[in-house]
Amino acid sequence: MRILVTGRNGQVAQSLAECAGTSHDLIFADRPGFDLADPASIERSVQEVRPDLVFSVAAYTAVDKAESERDVAMAVNGEGPGVLARAAYRIGAPVVHLSTDYVFDGSKDGPYSEADPVAPLGVYGETKLAGERAIQASGATYAILRTAWVYSPFGANFVKTMLRLAGDRDELTVVEDQRGCPTSALDIAAAMLHVANMWATDPNRGANAVYHLAGSGDTNWADFARRIMALSAPRGGPSASVRGIPTSAYPTPARRPANSRLDSTRFADTFGFVMPCWHDSLEPVVERLARAA
Repeated sequence: MRILVTGRNGQVAQSLAECAGTSHDLIFADRPGFDLADPASIERSVQEVRPDLVFSVAAYTAVDKAESERDVAMAVNGEGPGVLARAAYRIGAPVVHLSTDYVFDGSKDGPYSEADPVAPLGVYGETKLAGERAIQASGATYAILRTAWVYSPFGANFVKTMLRLAGDRDELTVVEDQRGCPTSALDIAAAMLHVANMWATDPNRGANAVYHLAGSGDTNWADFARRIMALSAPRGGPSASVRGIPTSAYPTPARRPANSRLDSTRFADTFGFVMPCWHDSLEPVVERLARAA
């Protein structure tokens, strides 16, 4: 299967490159030739590659910066995916698109299901929701996968930040009143490739729906950081003590949902792929990063 992957250097794109091996022909589209803020470049790339499937994983992910760069964030997250999906529709290619827990306001007590009402707290969530809706209106066959708290051995993420800071400090202060489901980008990549394999023989399986795709189990940011340290220290990596603080003690331009927990049951039931427990997926990532430190 010939798959166009948007972006090249993001966590999920790099994870797809590692996980796919030779099972699929992945073509990575990135700037300057491909730019989600440039509709002409999107159309041109899709026409040149003519993929069997599109993995839409590139995004504007600077959550705080988006508050002051709304137009840029909307162009990349809201409008670009719609252009991409319409171009894919014209050549008959389905789209698997990554979205986010930030489409919710975090006020629910339990994990969010796909049926729960959306209510983004900030610009990033608003633009990602706009992207979902643009894809749904494009005519293309699609699966929208909302994920959360993504980490990996690649790019910039919470795990790498914690380990970097632990190399310089004895104690880290980390927010403890926000809960979510840490999710390995390698697991996301495996799930997306699983969908590709299923669609190769059953193109209607689970098509035209929204799914949640996050690590099994949940935690808060401070306990997440503590687990990272507990895994890093015995492997010779950096480690520090972690002191939990309330969100109010760490103000940011963008508001974060207090509850980012996602229920991934629908994806598991539809595609037969259960996301691993975040504890299990975190360990090999920390081991890789500790070895490289």
